[in-house]
Amino acid sequence: MSVQEYWIAFTTILQKEISRFTRIWAQTLLPPAITMTLYFVIFGNLIGSRIGEMGGFSYMQFIVPGLIMMSVITNSYSNVVSSFYGARFQKSIEELLVSPTPNWIILSGFVLGGVARGLTVGFIVTVLSLFFTDLHLHNLWITILVVLMTSILFALGGFVNAMFARSFDDISIVPTFILTPLTYLGGVFYSISLLPDFWQGVSMLNPILYMVNTFRYGILGVSDIDVVYALSAVAVFIVAMFTLCLTLLNKGKGIRS
Repeated sequence: MSVQEYWIAFTTILQKEISRFTRIWAQTLLPPAITMTLYFVIFGNLIGSRIGEMGGFSYMQFIVPGLIMMSVITNSYSNVVSSFYGARFQKSIEELLVSPTPNWIILSGFVLGGVARGLTVGFIVTVLSLFFTDLHLHNLWITILVVLMTSILFALGGFVNAMFARSFDDISIVPTFILTPLTYLGGVFYSISLLPDFWQGVSMLNPILYMVNTFRYGILGVSDIDVVYALSAVAVFIVAMFTLCLTLLNKGKGIRS
């Protein structure tokens, strides 16, 4: 295949993924917007007014970056896991695999489709947050870089889940029992400096902590961890996950009997 043919194949998959979640926007874009608005009202306004400041900012300002990142993580992951498993279930993925399209193009199309949904929801949540508090961007490039890298990483994670899933029930196990706890314990609602030393050490094992804090640094200029180290760690995770996904796809895990 030529470079132009590669590009056509990639953009076709990507457009299909984008049209998929925009066509059913009432199921993919509206629910996270409503959920995050409830978080802003309950945790930010009602509870936050009693907590006061955290990290030198109002509690609402402090949690907004974490809530934006939570929406990006959840939607990037769920878009890929549901879409690719649906393609497996309907056997339509087999048509792609027998075509001349390289597997890395197929993987990239699905992953960037998840990234598109994650960033779209993240943008919607960011706009909604401006109705509740003022956000002053500290570092634009770090903000863009970390949200993009995080979205890619969890889209790849959704792909792995979709490869191993044997039923529609299996695609909800990881988000429910792994992703949600890690997100809530990833410094979204608090600074780990409030924790005892032991639990601070345990929290450092949570990869989402690094992403949330780096994003918070990009917006507010404060972080509980080293930003360069966090970005480097996320980059390593992305390379490892992409390699794993491509290996599974090449082997036909869950596709070829």
